[in-house]
Parts: sequence; C-alpha cells; structure tokens
Amino acid sequence: MYSTVVAYLLWLVSGCGALGFHRFYLGKFGTGILYFFTGGLFCVGSFYDLFTLPMQVREANMKLRYRDALTRQIAGASPPRKPAEKKESIERVILRTAKKNKGRATASEVALEGDVTIEEAKRDLEKLASKGFAEMRVTKSGTIVYVFPELAGDAAQSDLEDF
Repeated sequence: MYSTVVAYLLWLVSGCGALGFHRFYLGKFGTGILYFFTGGLFCVGSFYDLFTLPMQVREANMKLRYRDALTRQIAGASPPRKPAEKKESIERVILRTAKKNKGRATASEVALEGDVTIEEAKRDLEKLASKGFAEMRVTKSGTIVYVFPELAGDAAQSDLEDF
C-alpha cells in the first residue's frame, strides 16, 4: 500500500516534484520520466501535484487492490484470511489409522481420523487395495476391513475370514 506521507516526502526530496520521484513511487513511470526531463512540466505539474497527491495515492492504492483481487480470481484462490493449516493427505490418514490398529483400517475409522466422509474414505481405501497396498477382508462379524500386510502382525488377522 502506498503512503501519502512517503509520496509527499519524495515530492519534497525531488525538488518540490521537479524530478518526479513521487510519480515513480506511485507507479506512474511515464509521467515520472516526463517530470524528470522537464522539471515537473516546468513546475506547473509539480504545483498541481502538491494539491492532488492524496487523491493520486488513493487511486494508486485502489489500482493495487484491484490488481491483487484480479490476480487471485485468475489463479482461483480465495482472498487471504489467515494462514491455512496444511491438510494431511487422506493416504497418510489411512496409513496412520492402520498403523495404530495393527495394520487394519475401516472406512468409518479413516473418516473419523481424517475428517472426511465415509464414502471418500471407502473410495480411497478401495483405491489402495486395487493398487495392491492393502487387502480387502471381512471380519467374522461382517465388517469390511482393509489390511495392510506390512503394518499387520499375525495376531491381527485371527478374526478375519479366509476366502
């Protein structure tokens, strides 16, 4: 954000606006170069800027905010609010849940751990099973369990049905 105080200081330092430093500061490079080579349009432009500098600063700030909003919209991002926490991947939630449960995970356990729906958890568990990272098994009580062999011990498979 541009500051009116800084703009006036640059106006003063540049020979009461004759060198156009305040114009460069506000992003007005064309008129900044013009002021630099003509002595602030032979001091007429410098005198004009003495009275209109606060309005020019507001206008430059408005353009800056507009450009930032347009950039965020093009990028598909929402306006920055607060630093967002990095969300843990569903795959990591599944593996953490399986490790905690001796190599076994159900869709409802993953949904609870990962703050996702049961459908999402089931879809991701099935995806891991289809890639060979897990086995889909059924407990004797009829619950579908996904077993991760490298995280499971022999005792963890005692209540599972064999196919």
